[in-house]
This record gives sequence, C-alpha cells and structure tokens, in this order.
Amino acid sequence: MPDESGPVTTSIEDGVAVLRFDDGKANVLSMAALPSFDAALDRAQADADAVCIVGREGKFCAGFDLSVMTGGPDAARDLVARGGELLMRIYQHPQPVVAAVTGHALAAGALLALSCDVRVGADVPAKIGLNETSIGMPLPLFAIALAEDRLATTAVVEATLGARVYDPHGAVAAGYLDRVVPVEAVADEAITEARRLGAYSSRAYAQTKEVLRAGTLARVRAGGAADLDRFTVEPPG
Repeated sequence: MPDESGPVTTSIEDGVAVLRFDDGKANVLSMAALPSFDAALDRAQADADAVCIVGREGKFCAGFDLSVMTGGPDAARDLVARGGELLMRIYQHPQPVVAAVTGHALAAGALLALSCDVRVGADVPAKIGLNETSIGMPLPLFAIALAEDRLATTAVVEATLGARVYDPHGAVAAGYLDRVVPVEAVADEAITEARRLGAYSSRAYAQTKEVLRAGTLARVRAGGAADLDRFTVEPPG
C-alpha cells in the first residue's frame, strides 16, 4: 500500500520504491516536502532494491519554496541548508535512484534531477536549469558541486553563472537528463530502469557509488556550512 503521509507518496512496485512527488501545485521543496522525502528514502532502504522519483504531470520540481526563500535570510538559509542535506542524501543513497522528470525542473528542481543516478525526461515543453543568478540567488556550494560533477564540462559555466535554462533535449546535451522519451512512457521507463539497476549486487553498487562520489561529498562537508553563512537573496539587477 502507498504511504500517503505528505507530498511524497511511496509504493513498492516489484522491488522499486516509487516516490511520487505531488504537492498539488508546482512541486516545491518545502518544509513539508523535505521530511516526506526522508521518510520515503528510509522506507526504500528497508523494503526495496531501488528508488524511482516521479514528478507530477508537467512539473518535476520548481525548486525551493519561494514563500520561505523571500521570507527573510534566516528562513531562507534554513530551508537551503535542509534542502542541501536532502539532495546530498539522494546523491549518496546506496541504492540506484532514477528520476522520471515529468516536466519543469528549475533551480533546486534541477538539482534534484542532478542528484539522481539516471534521469529520464519527458518530451514536453519544459524548462530545466539552474536559474538562480538571474533571480538574485547565489548557488550554494552543494549546487556548484553537483553541477560540476554531473553536467557536461562545457556546460557548467553557462548553466551556473549564465543561468541557462534548457528544453528537455538541450538538457540531455548539458547533462541534466540522460534521455528523453514520450511523456506517456516516462514513468514506466524510469521505473523499469530502476528495477534493472536494482537487480545488480547491492553491495557492489553502493560501494562503487560511495567511492565515485566521495570527493564531491568531502568538498561539500568541508565548506558547506561556511558557504551557507553568507547566503542571501537579492532582487535581480
């Protein structure tokens, strides 16, 4: 039976913990969504072999909750810090994690995609990218680290400093997505990919991921707190 205790509902489907993210609106990473994701990941480790994160129709994730981000520096820093902890947890999650990017994935929504091992995108008119600098928000260290690790080397500067936003096919070239499929197939293809990876040796997969990502994690752990101390949100221009 699915767990209905928040914006993320979880069901175990033939070994895959399917995390369906739907807050009824733009799918923001809010103070309600973060613990809902954490609980879903706990359940995945207990009851499944792999994870698939599926967005709502047309919207994978619109980023951090803007009502909090514009509500004062302390609230913004707290949400970004907690959101960064979740993103890095997904990034280092020992099980395979596949994303069904069902639509728009902006700001922290793009980071949510980058934190997953495999990203299957829907062929829809969606916007995908890190638009923070264009809206007056600096990218925190964990965001830069994810971008440098997962994006194509030639795309990092334009994607971060340049705040370039891509359509799904451009997002494949930049490195936000691994492939694009028809919208009606995106969830099934992502779940199938998670099931395929979940059949691998769990120990081998987890250990390889740990070693592969150790440098990025060490960088974030060493400098993340100091970086967030100076995090502010300013209007663009």
